[in-house]
Amino acid sequence: MALRFYNTLTRKKEIFRPLKNKQAGLYACGPTVYWYAHVGNMRSYLFVDVLTRVLEYNDYKVKYVMNFTDVGHLTSGEDTGEDKMEKGAKREGKTAKEIADFYIAAFKKDAATLNIKPPTVYARATEHIREQIELVKILEKKGFSYEIADGVYFDTSKLKDYGQLARLDLAGLKAGARVEQVAGKKNPTDFALWKLTPKNVKRQQEWRSPWGKGFPGWHLECSAMSQKYLGRQFDIHCGGIDLIPVHHTNEIAQSEAAHGKIPACFWLHGEHLLIDGEKMAKSVGNILTVEKISEIFNPLAFRYLVLTAHYHSLLNLTWESLEAAQHALGRLYRLMLETKNAPSGEWRLKKLGGKLGLAGKKTAVFLQRAKKYEEDFLTSINDDLNMPKALSIVWLMVEDKEIPLAAKRELLLKFDRVLGLDLDKTKPAEPPAQIKKMAQDREQYRQQKKWQKADVLRNQIEKQGWVVEDTAQGLKLKQKI
Repeated sequence: MALRFYNTLTRKKEIFRPLKNKQAGLYACGPTVYWYAHVGNMRSYLFVDVLTRVLEYNDYKVKYVMNFTDVGHLTSGEDTGEDKMEKGAKREGKTAKEIADFYIAAFKKDAATLNIKPPTVYARATEHIREQIELVKILEKKGFSYEIADGVYFDTSKLKDYGQLARLDLAGLKAGARVEQVAGKKNPTDFALWKLTPKNVKRQQEWRSPWGKGFPGWHLECSAMSQKYLGRQFDIHCGGIDLIPVHHTNEIAQSEAAHGKIPACFWLHGEHLLIDGEKMAKSVGNILTVEKISEIFNPLAFRYLVLTAHYHSLLNLTWESLEAAQHALGRLYRLMLETKNAPSGEWRLKKLGGKLGLAGKKTAVFLQRAKKYEEDFLTSINDDLNMPKALSIVWLMVEDKEIPLAAKRELLLKFDRVLGLDLDKTKPAEPPAQIKKMAQDREQYRQQKKWQKADVLRNQIEKQGWVVEDTAQGLKLKQKI
């Protein structure tokens, strides 16, 4: 089946046809590194990770660029308020660079924990100031910018199709500004290209420019860096749906004005992750981090949970949903352990055609069943990354009693190139520190003959997906499967 994606730009599902044969240029908006990324953020990067894996599964060579915003993202998300990096520096008594370095390292650690492949290029905004200034110069030369007291702005009225990505009602916006109004702006949708440092203010991060000392606007970095590493037009641009109406709309505007082309052919956007039915946000303080989840669950249980919902769908995270995901993941791990020493001489996946080799007197029916699972899996992932459907194919294969264990192992390992559940590294699970502590406390209650308290802890441990076994050699913890 041809690879198809839902393109936000055209509002329809389209066959993916890359600009260069069997090569894919991909850009994804990365985090603003003033604080820890929460699991809502990480859902977006898991979506992009699955996308890159699906492209590679289809034999594309992927050049993937992700930015780190370490300057210019103001607290309003637009052109007013304090720079988030400067705010983070004040909060922790460090320099903005120290803040950026620390939270970039934390993000990379979380990504590795969730088995997210690193991009080809990590690009920091502060390391591409020259490219951003050059882009503003081009826009100025072509008449798309103007200067006011606090900086240089893009004049959205000069671009005929401004707002096409978000289907913005520009007429309606003129009656009441979409964003907090900046004195001197000509249109409510105009946005900052270069912000000037206010008089008598010393910023940690500021650079000299033809317009005065200051710093780049938030949207500028992505246009400048995607152009540098992927060219003026590339294949796919990704991000969360919250980036559509402002950030991605403005990226398109400045790139199209400068070079006459919409920067990406496909625009893919992932939906939000809810926590107990509410949107997760640092501003309201209901964030949950990968580290926190890892204290109780295998973090790849969160990855599995993300795979159960289409990237276009809202996903509600609860402790119960994580428990269910860990249970399902545990079943896959148990199967991999059971099949580790299964004889594979009769069944083997061949690279050519992705078919199962057959020896002895096994019937061709088995081969056809295995081949059908492979085809159905490919059809699902190629249909706009339909991972819930792909997972259903995985479980149909796992439950199929006609498929030998060795064949199931080979198929799971192949499918895991997309799933990313580290099935090739399966080993008996190690209980998290919190579960170990609960088990030790339970053991103390037992020694004190406080049986009711011991039973309460045992039940709590089991709810978290673990079983306590009391043996002659002491207590043992096993993951509930």
